[in-house]
Amino acid sequence: MGKLIKNHWARLIVLSAAVYQIAAALESFFWPKIFWDFLTKTLDPAVKPVPVLQIINLIMGIGMFALEWPLGFIAGTTFHRSLEARLAVLPLAALSAVLIYQGTNPAIYYLTGSVVYFWAYSEGEVVCPKPWTLPQRSKPSTRA
Repeated sequence: MGKLIKNHWARLIVLSAAVYQIAAALESFFWPKIFWDFLTKTLDPAVKPVPVLQIINLIMGIGMFALEWPLGFIAGTTFHRSLEARLAVLPLAALSAVLIYQGTNPAIYYLTGSVVYFWAYSEGEVVCPKPWTLPQRSKPSTRA
């Protein structure tokens, strides 16, 4: 049986979160609500009358989807191959998602993906330049 490739698993989790965040952002344009409004009403101007938080969530969701799928011009770049960059961006995406009422589930998925990416990083996994491929093993050298 093969070994679990954690960065592929984390990629699937984050892809799910990104799609969910895009849907949540679109829904929050019609039903704007801050998740934390039961504690305070001071964050309400972030969602109405100008939909600032909705736009931020839409951009973050599209950006995370473009990074994780990845789009052709992103695939193989240093940013795409960097687990450290993902570990830096994912908490920001989770923070923006948790602020809107519809985005609590994507925030949980982003945090789960962050944990799995950190696990992959701590075990020394690498993201291949060609998306969805396996790292090639080094061939043993034959000494005569």
